[in-house]
Amino acid sequence: MDRHRLGWSKQQLLLYLSGCLIFSLGAKCFIDSRLGTDPLDVLVLGIVRHTGWTIGIISGLLAIAFLVLWSVWNRKLPPITPFITMFLIGSLIDLWNYVSLETMTYSLIKSAYLIMLIGLLLAAYGSALIIMSGIGIRTMDLVAITMVEKWGWKFFYAKMLFEVLFVLSGWLLGGPVGIGTLCFVALVGPGLVLFMSWNEKVFGWTNYGLGRQRRYHLSQGANAPSVS
Repeated sequence: MDRHRLGWSKQQLLLYLSGCLIFSLGAKCFIDSRLGTDPLDVLVLGIVRHTGWTIGIISGLLAIAFLVLWSVWNRKLPPITPFITMFLIGSLIDLWNYVSLETMTYSLIKSAYLIMLIGLLLAAYGSALIIMSGIGIRTMDLVAITMVEKWGWKFFYAKMLFEVLFVLSGWLLGGPVGIGTLCFVALVGPGLVLFMSWNEKVFGWTNYGLGRQRRYHLSQGANAPSVS
């Protein structure tokens, strides 16, 4: 997990930067498919509908809330690197929009559903690399990892719990739930768990985001049946 200092190895930095790049491409494809909203944004848009606040404010407040929960639970100062990840991925998506990457995407792939599928797989693999790097892990995933550490949960279940809660609570608040949202829940959470296990077993990469005991829970979770 974050070391709160610039003491990361080259492998960590490579995993992190590669993860941000791949995730941004996945997010761009998912957005361009226009087939749905990711679970967190379902909740964000539901809250926006009732408060009138901007998406940026709600997203920031939710991120801060998760960081506060992580900090209190772990009795540590919260890391700032998740916000760096948000800025970096957001900037990359802005870049893909600037160069009109969707024009190339739709010229090569005619189906919006296939573009969505590719986007979700890229997002899952990018998320797996970011978590494995131990740098800039998303605030929600930081809390999920803490659930693994403190409660002995499988990462698979902790991750899926948040995704399902976001969709249900956002839907009850009037947030948009589409086919893309359901596919996101079914593919990204389970997919990133499988990708982490695969990277460790096939490539022998170290998982800096999860320790040895937590990697055991991860591999067990990867073999668990999907609850999507």
